[in-house]
Amino acid sequence: MSGNGALTFTAPIEPPFPPEYRAAGLLLHVTSLPSPYGVGDLGSSAFSWIDRLHDAGLAWWQVLPLGPIGYGNSPYQPMSSFASNALLISPDSLISDGLIQASDAQSHFPADAVDYDSVVPFKQRLLETAWANFKDGQRSARDLAPAYDEFCATQAHWLDDYALFRALKEKYHGVYYLEWPSELVRRSPNALAEARRELASQIDQVRFAQFLLSRQTDQLKEHAHAKGVSLIGDLPFFVSPDSSDVWANPELFLLDEQRRPRFVAGVPPDYFSAHGQLWGNPAYNWDALRSTGYQWCIDRLRALLAHVDVIRLDHFRGFAAAWHVPAGAPTAQTGRWVAGPGASFFQAVQTELGHLPFIAEDLGMITADVQALRDQFQLPGMRVLQFAFDGHADNPYLPHNFVHNTVAYTGTHDNATTRQWYDELTDYQRQNFWSYLKRAPGTSEDAAPELMQLAWSSPAALAIAPLQDLLNLGSEARMNVPGRAEGNWRWRVREDMMSSQAFQWLRDLTESSKRSVSPATPVRAQVDREGATIFR
Repeated sequence: MSGNGALTFTAPIEPPFPPEYRAAGLLLHVTSLPSPYGVGDLGSSAFSWIDRLHDAGLAWWQVLPLGPIGYGNSPYQPMSSFASNALLISPDSLISDGLIQASDAQSHFPADAVDYDSVVPFKQRLLETAWANFKDGQRSARDLAPAYDEFCATQAHWLDDYALFRALKEKYHGVYYLEWPSELVRRSPNALAEARRELASQIDQVRFAQFLLSRQTDQLKEHAHAKGVSLIGDLPFFVSPDSSDVWANPELFLLDEQRRPRFVAGVPPDYFSAHGQLWGNPAYNWDALRSTGYQWCIDRLRALLAHVDVIRLDHFRGFAAAWHVPAGAPTAQTGRWVAGPGASFFQAVQTELGHLPFIAEDLGMITADVQALRDQFQLPGMRVLQFAFDGHADNPYLPHNFVHNTVAYTGTHDNATTRQWYDELTDYQRQNFWSYLKRAPGTSEDAAPELMQLAWSSPAALAIAPLQDLLNLGSEARMNVPGRAEGNWRWRVREDMMSSQAFQWLRDLTESSKRSVSPATPVRAQVDREGATIFR
């Protein structure tokens, strides 16, 4: 810190991937894993999945945000930036810990989709049973008690507010927190103290669920590292308006006197939307955040890095400038670009964490200032091959335009599966695709393996494909359709779909493209005190 309070920055910047690094991974959200309990979880199927990645020579597993889902069951609208999604708790692990009986977890759910209306109350009942048994002080519970107490103490800076927020949410039947009594909205100390007394048991149960999640994610991360697999998490840029983040920290957001957002996030009109997009998330008060050295933001990063090794920074362009739309505007057309924190944010993070374990989601309307910010800190960007075939040789998503410090994707969770993508291409785009591959035109069945081979053979340091593309699945396996409010985030893979032939093909591809993990591959050089991987 200099004498005038400005940050100085002297530590050397190094990209996350060494100059000769080549590796590969798969994208699959935890909820999409096989499980008899209606939704993928952190239990045995996640361990088996890591084993599959290891056996295929892969070094990376990328997931979507792990926070408690909010509106539309979206992981990008979490009710907290610090908490984890209780749906991910493994019933099998609860049985192993002696917190529930096997008979408690008997269930019948569809294997290929998440039925949230059924799964949420089922998991809630299991947690209530586990909490009751823990409170009763059974032997297994007594063994967990010291670790639970330590967790509550070390995580109190976010856990106490989140647990109270969730207990109040339940009391008021899930309504937007601004519809609670005004003394709770404004966090009157007397009202909060009374709520904590009244809802003490519910609050403790929320704390306990977060403890279980922390315990299970620690075990999973330890297993991944033992297998040479690193984890990529995902951090939404904005927070949900109906979240403990906003309720507990109103000064960090641009709110009016009634605690409603003065501006909401979105994107301006473009080729895809004449009116732009309104997302509704509150805008940050960057002046307030800067005055604290971005401490809340850094705490947010630390919370996720406890579970993963590298973070994909969603909507990276927001760090340079974000589109602010006046609250109440019918469309995003009346918004304007407002500068984000820029370099000072990453300088503060580098100072606090000692490294920048990030992938920049630099998709969409990317301007020169966004690219300059990404490159100043040597953050790898994303290159999605499905965007490449418009016929222009300078298209940045064509592999011959990649730099090494890049993560190449066939598609992302927001894209159609590659098979569906090919079906929806124009004849002109299909011609460009096959011409670029220098081969005779094929069919939609050929598109995904060809795109994976293109990503794996590219100069990018890291190549990633959604599991749907490895399995060559169509529109039925799409994870999310941006702009569609319902029916997203439901897809699951069945165990019988995990064909050994597909994973053997993947292993051969990974080896032939020199991306296979071996004892000589410098996947991990050291681990910092938070458990986050530092690449050198």
